[in-house]
Amino acid sequence: MKLQHVVLGSLLLLLLVGCLSTLRTSGINLRTFVGCAVREFTFLAKKPGCKRLRITTDACWGRCYTWEKPVLEPPYIEAYHRVCTYNETKMVTVKLPKCAPNVDPFYSYPVAIRCDCDVCSTATTECETA
Repeated sequence: MKLQHVVLGSLLLLLLVGCLSTLRTSGINLRTFVGCAVREFTFLAKKPGCKRLRITTDACWGRCYTWEKPVLEPPYIEAYHRVCTYNETKMVTVKLPKCAPNVDPFYSYPVAIRCDCDVCSTATTECETA
């Protein structure tokens, strides 16, 4: 039993070191990055009657080119607005801990596979304007 724990611990350590070295060698400056990419994202899954569960998944993140200019004809503005949005996703379902007996413990969420700068679609993205 102890040998299994040592092997498992060693594998987890190697995985962690690999992830840290990948993050260090990434040359992307997130403050100046223009485009849309899949990026790791952590959130709390919540459902009434269950304990919360911290989930780390992949989500779309980025900044896309956008512009507006006035024109003399209605609607008096020409606009090009693109947002970083999901192009391809897969759904994952997890079981939330310590749910009340009458509560469905399963929680589903999307995982980003591919993201693009595109017209905002309310089917996959919150399209809010200021």
